[in-house]
Amino acid sequence: MIPSIPTAPSPHNTHYERLGGDAAIVRLVEAFYRHMDTWPGARGIRAMHEADLTATRAVLVLYLREWLGGPKDYSAQRGHPRLRMRHGGFAIGAAERDAWLACMQAALQAVDADAALQAELMAAFFKTADWMRNTDTRTAPQHPLSLTTLKEAP
Repeated sequence: MIPSIPTAPSPHNTHYERLGGDAAIVRLVEAFYRHMDTWPGARGIRAMHEADLTATRAVLVLYLREWLGGPKDYSAQRGHPRLRMRHGGFAIGAAERDAWLACMQAALQAVDADAALQAELMAAFFKTADWMRNTDTRTAPQHPLSLTTLKEAP
């Protein structure tokens, strides 16, 4: 079962809308990959991607739009996300999860998401990112929400 984002109090106040809609998601994805390109702790996960991130960025924008409660274009174009299947060829452990989370937290900060929204989204991102682990799965999940802690991890 894919972890989901907790429902917003009102169907008219989705995470998608609270973040700022399409424009904010595009900025979020740009900041996410910019951070992945520049933070030394993200080298491992950056190496899992193609050199040209154009297509990858577009897919993540589509996915996040839908996942956050916006337009359902990802499913219409690509079907069910099947995240574990799509990432199955990559060794994903706690270090990769935490590097991904650090990049996403930095991106949320870069787009000036409010603190409450950041906390909600990081909790949901953690569930999904931890569920993606396919190595060292016997270790109990830790919930690292501090960018400082994530960036200082080995």
